[in-house]
Amino acid sequence: MIDAIAASGLRGRGGAGFPAGRKWASVRDGSDDPGDRYVVANGAEGEPGTFKDRALIAANPYQVLEGLAIAAETLGAAHAFLAIKASFRRQREVLDRAIAEMRAADLLGVVPITIVEGPDEYLFGEEKALLEVIEGEDPLPRLLPPYIHGLFATRPQVGWSADPGVADAAPEGSNPTLVNNVETFANVAPILDRGPEWYRSLGTVGSPGHVICTVVGDVRRAGVAEVELGRTLAEVVVHIGAGTRPDRALKAVLSGVANPVITAADIDVPVSYEGMAAIGSGLGACGFIVYDDTRDMVAVARGVSRFLFVESCGQCPPCKQGTGEVTELLDELLAGRATDADIELMGARLTTVTDSNRCFLGAQEQRVIGSLLRAFPADFVAHLEGAAPAEPVSIPKLVDILDDGTAIHDERQERKQPDWTYADGA
Repeated sequence: MIDAIAASGLRGRGGAGFPAGRKWASVRDGSDDPGDRYVVANGAEGEPGTFKDRALIAANPYQVLEGLAIAAETLGAAHAFLAIKASFRRQREVLDRAIAEMRAADLLGVVPITIVEGPDEYLFGEEKALLEVIEGEDPLPRLLPPYIHGLFATRPQVGWSADPGVADAAPEGSNPTLVNNVETFANVAPILDRGPEWYRSLGTVGSPGHVICTVVGDVRRAGVAEVELGRTLAEVVVHIGAGTRPDRALKAVLSGVANPVITAADIDVPVSYEGMAAIGSGLGACGFIVYDDTRDMVAVARGVSRFLFVESCGQCPPCKQGTGEVTELLDELLAGRATDADIELMGARLTTVTDSNRCFLGAQEQRVIGSLLRAFPADFVAHLEGAAPAEPVSIPKLVDILDDGTAIHDERQERKQPDWTYADGA
């Protein structure tokens, strides 16, 4: 099984694109004292501009569950989990129905599968924080990755908190845990059915297969669709979003809030891991937020920075304080009160925001905001030279995409505070 997944070239669809076969093998091989093994399907989708996981689960939960069950059997897991947000009510309903149907038909194997619901916080989707939620804790990332320190392990560390005496009561072992995105698991059964060579015939050499993309923002319609890897981003924006709004030109595209901005000059980049890397960006979760020539990119930068500041957990002070200070400086810039010294200070904070980081959030701030500064200097200079104050741009945290192409955003996000409460008490 693992050899077939490795031969197919399947890469994780959660954002990093790590080779799935290698990840499965690392969990199988474990450590000298592995303890139990676990498998987790990550459906805790929260990357801005992304709706692929919810669309996939709603359309075909069976293929996700089949891939999860195959992985659990292959690795000899003690238990398998599928994690989604408690707010994903439609997805929970279809998963419950699918599990009942597949169990009745004896199609889920012998490894128990449990659905876990978690909070709406962005970091719930981070794999180390996701394990904390499965164990009943808040989504605060651990130090070590799941294949080294997995579920219910007590050594070498237990994450953010632990019940008194748990280290003495629990058996020793690192409990290597496989965490893959639900889209990754949905690829498993077709690969095993049709063969690795079939999968390799799709996409590119470095990025085989197909991928589910979301397109939102300044487009004629928002949408989600599966496309073959290697198509250009320009084609994807037109195919899914029907292109930019009438009489408007594309200015920039964000691949979520984890990768450097893609400018109009690079819009013909192939949608592949190597294609995006070649222009200094990344594929991420294939959630593409399109901005047209009416947009002020300083306002976009402020929206990204505030989102990351609010969603940062606070375990790493350079991240929480750095994202907060960058957000404040961008607010000053939008209001016409910033100076050259403030831009220099922003650059300094972007240099240190990743210090002692437990997760990738600080690096996201560094990558996205830094790229916007480099790619759109005229927008920043205009505000330093007295351009009219601009309204901040909210980053689209998606609740739904309707059949008519309307994107429904989480209107509460702008009221969310850095301690994860809401200004209106909601």
